[in-house]
Amino acid sequence: MIDARRLRLGAAPLAMGIALAAVPAFAQDAPAEGTAADEGDAIVVTGTRIARPDFSNPNPVVTVDSTTIQQSGQTNLTEFLSDNPALLGSQRNINTAGSNLLNAQSVGVNLLNLRNLGTSRTLVLVDGKRHVAGYPGTAAVDINTIPTDLVERVDVLTGGVSAIYGADGVSGVVNFILKKDFEGLSLRAQNSISQRGDAGERYIAATAGKNFADGRGNVTVAYEFNQTDRFSQKQRLNYGRTGPSYALVRNPADGSPGSVDDDPNVPDRILLTGLRWADSSMGGAIDFTGDGVPEFTGEGTPYDLGSYVPGTAFTIGGDSTPREIYYGDYTPYTRRHILNGMASYEFSPAFKLHAEVKYVKSKAWTESQPTYDLYTELASDNAYLIERFGEDLTADGALFSRDNFDFGQRRYELDRELWRGVISATGELSSHLNYDASFVFGQSTQRSTNYGDRIADRYYAALDSVYDANGNITCRINLPGETDIFGASDGNPVVFNGPPKTFRPGECVPLNILGNGSPSKEALDFILANHSDYARLRQYVASFSLSGDTGAFFELPGGPVGFAIGAEYRKETSYSRPSEYSIDAALIDNSAAQIERGSFDVKEVYGEIRLPILTDMAFAEDLSFGGAIRVSDYSTVGTTTTWNVNGTYAPVRDIAFRGTYSKSVRAPNITELFSPLNGSFEFIDDPCGIDRIAEGKAPRAANCATALGALGIDPDTFNPADSPFSPGNSSLLGSQGGNPDLSAEKATTWTAGVVLNPRFLPGLTMSFDWYDIKLTKAIQYSTAQDIVDLCYDQPTLDNDYCSLISRSGTTGFVNSFKVIPQNVASFRTAGLDANIRYRIDLGDKAGKLDLRLVGNYLDRLSFVPSLGAEPENELDSSVYPAPKFSASFDLTWTKGPFTLNYGIDWWDKTRRVTREEQAANPDYAEAKYIWYRQKWEHELYAAYDVSDKFQFYGGINNLFDRKPDDGALGYPISAVGRSFYVGIKAKVF
Repeated sequence: MIDARRLRLGAAPLAMGIALAAVPAFAQDAPAEGTAADEGDAIVVTGTRIARPDFSNPNPVVTVDSTTIQQSGQTNLTEFLSDNPALLGSQRNINTAGSNLLNAQSVGVNLLNLRNLGTSRTLVLVDGKRHVAGYPGTAAVDINTIPTDLVERVDVLTGGVSAIYGADGVSGVVNFILKKDFEGLSLRAQNSISQRGDAGERYIAATAGKNFADGRGNVTVAYEFNQTDRFSQKQRLNYGRTGPSYALVRNPADGSPGSVDDDPNVPDRILLTGLRWADSSMGGAIDFTGDGVPEFTGEGTPYDLGSYVPGTAFTIGGDSTPREIYYGDYTPYTRRHILNGMASYEFSPAFKLHAEVKYVKSKAWTESQPTYDLYTELASDNAYLIERFGEDLTADGALFSRDNFDFGQRRYELDRELWRGVISATGELSSHLNYDASFVFGQSTQRSTNYGDRIADRYYAALDSVYDANGNITCRINLPGETDIFGASDGNPVVFNGPPKTFRPGECVPLNILGNGSPSKEALDFILANHSDYARLRQYVASFSLSGDTGAFFELPGGPVGFAIGAEYRKETSYSRPSEYSIDAALIDNSAAQIERGSFDVKEVYGEIRLPILTDMAFAEDLSFGGAIRVSDYSTVGTTTTWNVNGTYAPVRDIAFRGTYSKSVRAPNITELFSPLNGSFEFIDDPCGIDRIAEGKAPRAANCATALGALGIDPDTFNPADSPFSPGNSSLLGSQGGNPDLSAEKATTWTAGVVLNPRFLPGLTMSFDWYDIKLTKAIQYSTAQDIVDLCYDQPTLDNDYCSLISRSGTTGFVNSFKVIPQNVASFRTAGLDANIRYRIDLGDKAGKLDLRLVGNYLDRLSFVPSLGAEPENELDSSVYPAPKFSASFDLTWTKGPFTLNYGIDWWDKTRRVTREEQAANPDYAEAKYIWYRQKWEHELYAAYDVSDKFQFYGGINNLFDRKPDDGALGYPISAVGRSFYVGIKAKVF
């Protein structure tokens, strides 16, 4: 029997014969004067493999060129592209640093996210070819591995591209087109700094190229260096009313939301500052009575409790640890070196050989929060306890809670190397038929290091410090006859008991935690580990395609039929090996992990056709149709088929209508399929708490009452928010893994638009395109918070999510969770893209104006978490973000050697408080805090061409020094504030 998962080769000729493969794309920026487009030559743009003689294509593409990138002042491509309305939700540096960091493997990793449908659903290409991923187990490309100065342009295409490029592009594609056939030597250098003297950045790029053999050959070498300073949140304390100094928290002057003491005329939450972590300090908060309330500091003075803020883990005033110094960095330190080499030679029009190799060496690191203890036990005969407080106070021992700043804040570091090679052969088989054969290999290796994690057996052994027979302080485990360690903590994520695993008795170094700065260097060296994970990703892609037209033997009234057919083989592998400490589950602060390995390959055939029905006729300046199909055979999910149809109609040259309809797929990635169950720490705000019970869907209250009642807990008084032990205030250890039974996601996308080029306004081009994307069988990799909320918001407790959590029979708190992906979700998004460009020649004396506006109206963004569940409206959400309106505006004036650019990045207000939260508690907060304010960021750029070979430029970002919103952490605008940059470009020869 033939394996049904293998590609049915008998279908391949049929697919090629049908030749329905790609969506031709519309480049919104008009071609520059003197380009091939002006000369009538055919060109290839993103979204098609068919060369086209014009830009009247059915799919919208937003194009930005290298000049626009330079005028932004950004040398980080993701930071620049995330101002595009379609890419607002991309993973930027603020998402990969400090307490926002997922893990050390993601420090400084920048990923693009089209339409807020996820980084895994955005396909990133370089010169139309795939690129090795930047994060283990995924296909997501780290944009920091693409050289900024080599980019000629970037095309952003919405939806419908799986038939052309394969999986992962259900939301669209971002294609980076690099400069080629470079001649001469160019240099560029830029330096930037904030107004306050921090958040600096340095950038250098050099490109050298030489043509030879009468222009038939070229060799180009390019080098790029980029370094950005680590930017700590502590550098922005007292920076307006923003986080981390301010937070919107429960109002001490009001009762618990939903309780009889809740005054509807008093806001439930107010903006407060001076917050501290309750009952925990940098030198230790010591509790001798066991009631959870400390009586003394670790330094031995009476403990000032401050004023508790109900429903939080905070106080105001007192001796506890200030919240504002706790979270680490806004952005990480990053450094990258990128070396590119390219060579090409045309032996004849029928055979041109091109080779490219890239090497990237990068490093990024960030500081996060310190390690901490919650109600960890010190024995009554602890020597340091006796020294500090005397024997009278230690009869029953003590509990301590401590934020271990003197251990050093935890540091996460990522070192990476990436190699990518491309070799291709292209040529003309005839004037109507071309071929393209290529092979791509990519490899990314990385070592991610955690600094300052506590080794469990060593830590609890070192804490248990006693006097030996000679009156010296030593670890109890060092004493004769001692074989076991006895650790105890009510709040630490890991407690160790038993014989030592990582050391031998006699090697333990006693640890004094009483007082900030008390731990000795020798003790810290003994208890702390710096440990590294290793990962390697590899990609192999072999492809061959034929493209051309039927001009040699057949033409329609509008011209010859364009076509492209091809085949591709791709293999992806990923291997991740955690540190030995993680594999052995030996750490307190880093969860246990297992080796993850997996691979898949896919064999594909595709085809594409364009039918020019009419052209240059009355009421039919252009009428064409096209389509695409791709048949793929995955080693993991079997055979999939994607297709699209498209068309354009221009009754006159001033106006064109266009549209596409497509079916796309995304196969699950390696981690989603093959990841073993590993430990994962997460915070969970309990949806059944009295402060959140009314914020969910209609079934939540009844489901919570049933679940808590079964444990003998009164749902009317269940208040985890007030407990320091709840997973909302102390992270909970759970597990996360893959699911080998996943199937491919499916997406339906349609677009419809109009392009206007009015002859009475030369230089004006406008396009307006409606898009609608529906994703079904979506792979949902929920957070622990999502799982718990979704469990209680379903019609009954008998659902997929409740089976992944459990509750303590004593406290009722969630005490375990398991996160695994499932094909249970769906997404829907729709909106209107607007793209306007107007070029005005003001005359020789006044110069030229170039106006660009890219805007979006988001009509819909909804998420259905499981089959049969109600859609969740994510429109206006700040989490994505998903503003209803967003826009990027540029106005450039050029006169002779002088260029002046003014830019505005804007989006509408977004919700700080969800619809459900506001409906449940109309008095949730003052009206001004229900929404985050609009984003307004103004930019100014100026350049002067000293000669044809030298240019000086500079600019200001965040011109008016706008600050993040009250209580927000770098949102909706960066916390850097006003910054300045200067640069120089030189074309030496």
